Amino acid sequence: MSIPESCTVLVVGGGPAGSFAAAALAREGIDVVVLEMEKFPRYHIGESMLPSMRHFLKVIDVYDEFNAQLDFLAAGGPDSHAWNVIRSEADEILFKHAMASGARAFDDTKVDAIHFTNGDSDESKLGRPTSASWARRDGSSGAIGFEYLVDASGRNGILCKKYFKNRKFNSNLKNMASWGYWKGSAIYGSPGSRAENMPYFETLQDASGWCWHIPLHDGTHSVGIVLNQDLASKKKHELGSPQASDFYLKCLQLVPRTSQLLSQAKLVSEIKSASDWSYCASAYGFPHVRIIGDAGCFIDPYFSSGVHLAVMGGLSAAVTISASIRGDCDEKTAASWHSKKITESYNRFFMVVSYMAKIMFSKDEPEIEGTYNEGVQNAFDVLQPVLQGTTDANITGSLSLVEMFKMFKFILVALTGSSPEQVDDLVAKLEAPGFDADTDPTVADVVKSFQESLSIEESHVFDLLQNMRWYLQDYYTIDSFTLNPIDGLVTCMEKGKLGLVSADKKNAGMPGRDVCP
Repeated sequence: MSIPESCTVLVVGGGPAGSFAAAALAREGIDVVVLEMEKFPRYHIGESMLPSMRHFLKVIDVYDEFNAQLDFLAAGGPDSHAWNVIRSEADEILFKHAMASGARAFDDTKVDAIHFTNGDSDESKLGRPTSASWARRDGSSGAIGFEYLVDASGRNGILCKKYFKNRKFNSNLKNMASWGYWKGSAIYGSPGSRAENMPYFETLQDASGWCWHIPLHDGTHSVGIVLNQDLASKKKHELGSPQASDFYLKCLQLVPRTSQLLSQAKLVSEIKSASDWSYCASAYGFPHVRIIGDAGCFIDPYFSSGVHLAVMGGLSAAVTISASIRGDCDEKTAASWHSKKITESYNRFFMVVSYMAKIMFSKDEPEIEGTYNEGVQNAFDVLQPVLQGTTDANITGSLSLVEMFKMFKFILVALTGSSPEQVDDLVAKLEAPGFDADTDPTVADVVKSFQESLSIEESHVFDLLQNMRWYLQDYYTIDSFTLNPIDGLVTCMEKGKLGLVSADKKNAGMPGRDVCP
C-alpha cells in the first residue's frame, strides 16, 4: 500500500498518542493517515502505566487485545490495574490496532515539512496547514494534503519547535535522567503480596534526585536515576567528568535499598540518557490543528504521566475533530476545547510533581520533620501504594477529602509549613456530617462555602488537597475526561457519535451520564 496524496486527517507520529487518535477517528469512519518516523517495533522509555489506562483502551476496543497479546506485569499483584510493560511491544499493539480500525498507517516515514496557506489567520501567523512533505528510508518521498493535522511527533514536536515556536521549559523541573536494564535483580515485594511487581522509588542520599526500579516481564528491571540538572552538572564536575556508565553507577551507590536489590544483578544494556524532561506549550489546539503527547508537553517520569497525557490527548484530538466534522460545534470552538483539556490535565500533573520536587530539593528547609532522607523517603513511601493502585479506597479514584488529608498528612506538613496539629484541626472540620463522604465534583458551592470559612493557612492546605484529589481522579479513572464540561460542552463517547455535546442536555435525566442525546 502506498501513501495517498490526500486524506481527511493526517497524524504525524505513531506512538501511543498518534495511534490512539487515529484508531478513535477511524472507528468513526473518518479517513486517517498515520506517518511514523521510526520502524516498529521501536524502543521507548516509560514502562509503567497508570490504572486509568484500561479505561482509555476500552474506548477504542483494544483492552482485550492488549491483555491477550501483551506479556506484562501487573504492579501490585495480578488483580491490580497498574501495569509495567515493554514499550516496544505495547506501542506496536496500538499502532497495529489503528490500522485494524481503518487508519492507513506507515512507519519508517519521516515528515520533513508542513506547508501552510492563508497567512492571515488570527490563530497562527503561518495560516492553516494543508499539506506535508514526507520521505522514507528507501529513498521515496512525496507530499500529502489534509483537512486536519494531528501533531503526535514526540519530543521532536515539529509544530511547536519548528513552526509555532511556542514550547516553554519549566526551569524548576529541569532534570536529567540516565537509565539501564538489569538482569537478576531481586524483586521488590514478596510474591502474592500487594507490593508484588510494584515499581520501587528511592531518593538519593545527597538530595540531588531519586531512583526508579521497575520490573519487566522478560526478567529485566529498568533502573533509572533522575537528577536536578544543575546538581547533576556540579556532581559530574566534582567526580572529574566521568563516563555516562561510571556516573550512573556512582549515583546508584546513593540509593542503598535499590543497591541491595541489585546486589546480585548484572547490567545488560548501555546507559541511555535524556534531559529537559519538563516542558509545555502556550496552546495545543488551533483551527484544523491538534497537538498531543510529547509533541506538546511532558512533565517527569516519576508519576508515569507520559502515556496518560498521550492517550488522553489522542482521545481529545479525536473527539474534537469528530465534533467539528459532525457539526457539533464550529472548528474554532473544538480546537479551543482541546487546548483547554490538555492544559487542564497537564497542570494537574505538573502541580503534584512540583509538590514532590519541593519536598525533594528542600533539604535545608526546616518544615520537614526528622532527617532529610527520612523525610523525603517517607513522602515516597506514602505515595507509592496510592500511585500503583494498591490502596483499596483509590481503585476507583474516589478518595474523600478526609481520607486524602490522613494519607498525605506528612506531605501537607512538609509543603505548607503547617504543624501536624493544624492539619488535624482541618480534618476535624471536614468530618462534619455529610461532608466527608461527598466526593462528587458537582458540590462546588458547598466546597466554596466551606473554604470561605477557613483561615489563610487552612485554605492553602485545602487547595493543595483539592489539586491532589483531582489528580488522583485522572490517575485512576476517565471520569474527568467524560464528565467535566469545558465551555459548556462535554464529550460523547458513543461509537458513531464521538464528539461534543451540551453538558446540560447530556446530564438531563441520564443516570451515569454515559448516553449521548
